[in-house]
Amino acid sequence: MEENKKVLLGMSGGTDSSVAALLLQDAGYEVTGITFRFYEKDGNTEYLDDARELCQTLGIPHLVYDARDIFQEKIIRYFIQEYMAGRTPVPCTLCNNYLKWPLLAQVADERGIYHLGTGHYVNKRNINGYWHITCGKDTDKDQSFFLWGLPQSILKRMCLPMSELTKTRVREIAAARGFLKAARKRDSLGVCFCPMDYRSFLKTHVPEGSISPGHFYDEQGHYLGKHEGYPFYTIGQRRGLGIHLNKALFVKEIIPPENKVIISDNLQALEKNEMFLTHWNLVNADTVLEHDDVIVKIRYRKQANRCTVSQLEDGRLHIQLHEPLASIASGQAAAFYRGDVVLGGGIIE
Repeated sequence: MEENKKVLLGMSGGTDSSVAALLLQDAGYEVTGITFRFYEKDGNTEYLDDARELCQTLGIPHLVYDARDIFQEKIIRYFIQEYMAGRTPVPCTLCNNYLKWPLLAQVADERGIYHLGTGHYVNKRNINGYWHITCGKDTDKDQSFFLWGLPQSILKRMCLPMSELTKTRVREIAAARGFLKAARKRDSLGVCFCPMDYRSFLKTHVPEGSISPGHFYDEQGHYLGKHEGYPFYTIGQRRGLGIHLNKALFVKEIIPPENKVIISDNLQALEKNEMFLTHWNLVNADTVLEHDDVIVKIRYRKQANRCTVSQLEDGRLHIQLHEPLASIASGQAAAFYRGDVVLGGGIIE
């Protein structure tokens, strides 16, 4: 498709995407808004009305795409299966890389729209002919960690109006333009379909009896107490264990077939010097593989560690950490950086 001044903007009805619509229109783009129906708690569709009303006010088209079935299959089902396998899922990462942005591109292609826009707090940069996601200006809202899997075909078409803005400034813009509801909206927290406690979600979405009480053991195999079921625990977890030994305790290992959770009172016992990635993506492998200045993160906005990345014969990536890293959990995402530039990432095996 030839480049044009048309942009398809993902609109959730929230503050960020609402201001993104204003800014893109100000910049001379022909904006079309689209709201994806991914998940609606208790049938609440207020977000659809908010997005539609904003588009009407701005005089731009508004589309609604019902993606609830595919979201259920690709994200929610995956989320449940990962916890039931004793792993720690990353639904927001998978949704962005394999569902939200690809769907945006698909609809844009069908309508002859070149640019793809969202309210993500990220930027992009072309380095030696390759487009890279880079960190947004607002370090507290930066979402670069979640976008390591996007292909060049999408990266080159991305419009990112939040890239140089802070959340405070975005709220000010919304208020100054008279969109007071958008300016005052609360930020969404956590996973959209279970923003507070994933354990309650699991209890209502797996067959009765799938999760049953089991036993805590220490590293020597000594019984420490009962737990509520292995899917309710993650590697490195410290709070909510329900056992009290007058010292800090951490989840070290989860053994699903035996419904066992291994506990350690030594955080260093959870440290590892290496990890392996599957389902990985590198923007430009030549700038990542066998370089010793790559930074890897396994937590959003936390734990930046130097590493050396190599590819194994079986296709996996081997990550040799320069310093030990605690609480590495299978199923989590790992993202590679150099400075503020995202180099790629993958899923921890």
